[in-house]
Order: sequence, then C-alpha cells, then structure tokens
Amino acid sequence: MTVGELFLESIATGVITPAELNWITTQQPRFSRVEEAAALRLGRLLDQGDIQLGCRLPAARVQHDSVREHWIEPLGRRRRRRGSPNAFTIL
Repeated sequence: MTVGELFLESIATGVITPAELNWITTQQPRFSRVEEAAALRLGRLLDQGDIQLGCRLPAARVQHDSVREHWIEPLGRRRRRRGSPNAFTIL
C-alpha cells in the first residue's frame, strides 16, 4: 500500500478505514514530501467531512452490479424493443 493508492481509494469511495488511518500515522516519518502533502490533504478531507471514517463493503457493490446487470437492465431493454406507440428514444 502506498499513500497515493490510499488517497485515491479514499477519494473514490468517500471512506477511510481505521486500519488505513493507523497505517498512515505509523508510516508518517518515512513519507516523502509528496506523500506528506497527500496525507495532509486526506486529513483536511476528513476534517471537512468529505471522507468518512468507516468500512468499505465491496461485496455489496458486486451484488448490486450483478442485480443491475441480470435483472434491471434486461427489463429496460425488453421494454424498448416492443416499440409501443408511447416509447421514446434517448439520443
């Protein structure tokens, strides 16, 4: 794990875990200037409430993607294929 990877993951998910925060604090003396800047930015985002302290649930997202792909999307495609007079096309 690097500070850059942790920073990007936290920005993408909006969450940083306590273990990741602990890693940052223990590795802080070894950071380069760029890594220090990223860690400071992470701290500011935490203070502002843009990133929350918590946990990530990747399995829930995978399940959501599966449901959307296998259940929701096919229904939408079938509905558009019927060509009812009230159907519209999104360009």
